[in-house]
Amino acid sequence: MGGRKAGLRTSSSSHQAALPPTQPSPPQAGGGLEPDPDNPFVSHAFLRALEESGCVGGRTGWSPAYLLVEDADDRLIAAAPSFVKGHSQGEYVFDHSWAEAYMRAGGRYYPKIQVAAPFTPATGPRLLVAEGPRVAEARAALIAGLEALREQVRGSSVHVTFAQEPDMAALLEAGFLERHDIQFHWRNDGFGSYDDFLGELASRKRKALKRERREALSAGIEVAVLSGPELTESVWDDFFGFYEDTGSRKWGRPYLNRRFFSEIGERMGERVVLMLARRAGRNIAGAINFRGGNTLYGRNWGCIEDHPFLHFELCYHQAIDYAIAHGLARVEAGAQGEHKLARGYRPVITRSAHLLADPGLARAVAAYLPGERREIAAACAALAREGPFRKAGEQ
Repeated sequence: MGGRKAGLRTSSSSHQAALPPTQPSPPQAGGGLEPDPDNPFVSHAFLRALEESGCVGGRTGWSPAYLLVEDADDRLIAAAPSFVKGHSQGEYVFDHSWAEAYMRAGGRYYPKIQVAAPFTPATGPRLLVAEGPRVAEARAALIAGLEALREQVRGSSVHVTFAQEPDMAALLEAGFLERHDIQFHWRNDGFGSYDDFLGELASRKRKALKRERREALSAGIEVAVLSGPELTESVWDDFFGFYEDTGSRKWGRPYLNRRFFSEIGERMGERVVLMLARRAGRNIAGAINFRGGNTLYGRNWGCIEDHPFLHFELCYHQAIDYAIAHGLARVEAGAQGEHKLARGYRPVITRSAHLLADPGLARAVAAYLPGERREIAAACAALAREGPFRKAGEQ
């Protein structure tokens, strides 16, 4: 695929060597593209690890088709992590009902184009554009390239999930439809310690969380926080066992394989933060996080022993401890989970953009989405009122 827009050249490639490097020089310094330093999931290292491990590509239903935009001097100025999808798994923005309705009406929903960090419900940049005088043109060229890619593969639609501003503004201006959902994020309001954070909660909530943390470790469990060279192959063997056991019980087949964890350990181990629980001389549970410039992103958890509240301790309390100790602004704890609310995580709106080629399907979805957005907004407001934080006059 190739094309031009305002003197820019857009192309796509499924070859991993076409991925933009993680931190190249900006275009003014000789070409390249620098992703958002706060988001590890659009980095060359993360996407390459998914390919090298076989989690995407092949028969996974995630076929890489990365879009690249270059200027007349062959300098890379924009890119998009785009995939040709043969199903709707691993996205966390669910369009199964759209697919089923369209197929019942005689349409073919797959393939479709997905712009996302695979298996990762974390908001971040999706139209990666280098700073410079042609930002708007480059972003427009990427959007045009996505539509051209859809036409090339005869896909039904383009989906840009967990997008942020200004990508959403450009996509909506280009005719995409906006969809919302809710996640739960923890916000660091300048806390010096976990006790400072607890001080913001109502008295009975503080007591409940203190008791929860004590009970989580009461069976002689110790927690280690590992990163970089501490992530040995033995550690990954244990963690993958936790992840595979828990994942297979929850949704059948986990998306990530054993090799993926070795790849990320090698390629970006300094951005991995693994909370590892140990009891009676063996590792029994773990929660993996990725560190951005100002955010800790909680991703996967697993265990081989069941202990009350251990999941909450590793996934939420330990993440808060880490964020406070390292001065991070927030913890994003992934998709779903209203139980996060009681642990001090606040509801936030996530956004995605969708372009449907069939006019009939587009009209139906466009009529549905405003009502869904209103319901999401009302739910978010109600959840915020139910949070554990002290109200006026409370102890």
